[in-house]
Amino acid sequence: MKGLIVKGVGGFYYVEDDEGRRIQCRARGVFKNEGITPYVGDEVEFSMVDDEEGVVEKIYPRKNSFIRPPISNVDLIAVVVSASKPKFNPFITDRFLVMAEKSSTEIVICINKCDTAKEKDIEKIAKIYEKIYTVIKISGSTGVGIDELREVTMDKKTAFAGPSGVGKSTIINALQPGFSLETGEISGKTKRGRHTTRHVEIFHTNYGAMVYDTPGFTSFDVLEADEAELQHYYPDIMEYAGNCRYDNCMHIKEPECGVLKALSEGKINQSRYDSYKNQIEEIRNKKRY
Repeated sequence: MKGLIVKGVGGFYYVEDDEGRRIQCRARGVFKNEGITPYVGDEVEFSMVDDEEGVVEKIYPRKNSFIRPPISNVDLIAVVVSASKPKFNPFITDRFLVMAEKSSTEIVICINKCDTAKEKDIEKIAKIYEKIYTVIKISGSTGVGIDELREVTMDKKTAFAGPSGVGKSTIINALQPGFSLETGEISGKTKRGRHTTRHVEIFHTNYGAMVYDTPGFTSFDVLEADEAELQHYYPDIMEYAGNCRYDNCMHIKEPECGVLKALSEGKINQSRYDSYKNQIEEIRNKKRY
């Protein structure tokens, strides 16, 4: 029988079959022996061992996958940022975007908590990304922007990514009446979000979308890329990379660099370039050790 892993908790995988039934399954030992872990989002083949429990026998090839969170076959990543609390961090946001680019998913940026934020703070974030990605100004609490987000996510498997406290679960609850995902408060001491989601799970909507609710986290997997590869995950940098004098230009301090020229002319946002430089430095430091 074929099915979709929609939840994974404590070594059990909940597989949804074609009739919408959820069967609690374990994975065959061969997966562990081969270093393979089933992920939420995997299309699998399973068999029943009794009336209530099954075994995952086969995992079909994945479109893409992530280790943290352990999800696969994502069509769209919705990167959620907060326009108020917790404070927007462009470097963390850009790490999410790089990993989404590397996995060849569609991308949308949700600027959440617009009902409590100052307009200048909302526009400051939007200005960074609106020429590169679809940006939706949203309030999971009041419903502003939810209809637009439904249109973008329709008939797609969407993962909501972003630091804890930005309102991912609140947005998912707003997308589909009847959802009751646990939402969290912002810590008064640290001004950061408290983790509320403790496992990954896929939820169905009545408009054809499937959404992954993922644990609160501040970054995707450690970036496995060399420094020459990184620029390909920054569309705004790649737009001007062809204007460089040298084919192997890294856009740091090389002469006649088209990217540095575009940066000086305000065609590339400074915070995006700073994120790029920071990640280049991370990759170089990793090589040293």
